[in-house]
Amino acid sequence: MRLNPRARRLIVKVHPSTGEVSVVAPSQRALDRALDFARGEAPWIARQLARVPQPIALKPGAHIPFRGREHLIVRHEGGRGLAMHDAEAYVIRIGGDDAHAPRRVQDFLKREARKLLEERSRDYAARIDSRVRAVTVRDTASRWGSCSANKTISYCWRLILAPDFVLDYVVAHEVAHLREMNHGPRFWRLVRTLVADIETPQLWLRKNGTALHRYGVK
Repeated sequence: MRLNPRARRLIVKVHPSTGEVSVVAPSQRALDRALDFARGEAPWIARQLARVPQPIALKPGAHIPFRGREHLIVRHEGGRGLAMHDAEAYVIRIGGDDAHAPRRVQDFLKREARKLLEERSRDYAARIDSRVRAVTVRDTASRWGSCSANKTISYCWRLILAPDFVLDYVVAHEVAHLREMNHGPRFWRLVRTLVADIETPQLWLRKNGTALHRYGVK
């Protein structure tokens, strides 16, 4: 339950990626009856929850996307706790105890995401005569990236699961904010100097972005 004075009435929300159910209230008085209000919306909440992607554990036997291609997670007998990407076989090999496999695979994906996103960010920034102060990766549920006024760019690590053209678009979008902290015409012209086609990745994210949150744990 959340208090938001700008809200005009009680509102129930179900996050499409995480399944979190929240009630937003405009006042403390309204907040006191938020739970009863939510109970009255139970059928609608159930329908929304049914659409939330079911989680897929990052363990041996699971199929997951990696840079847009389906990969199989398999056990690797050698190398304690080692996660390796076999590009030719389209597999991610993971060693060590199976109980620790999900965390190790997720750590591997985050490392790969950080490496690729930092590389692309600095490359794109140089193309527009700018510079990135720092690149961070997080597990954000509602934003694929953000750029702060101090030129630090943050991305959702799950972009490593998407095809490269989608990741490149998000990078171009955030790097363009180094010069234009808005979404005006000049901003979009700048984005197009980095990636010519912005409609295709935007459509891909609208159709498939939510599903990327089903892999691993929050």
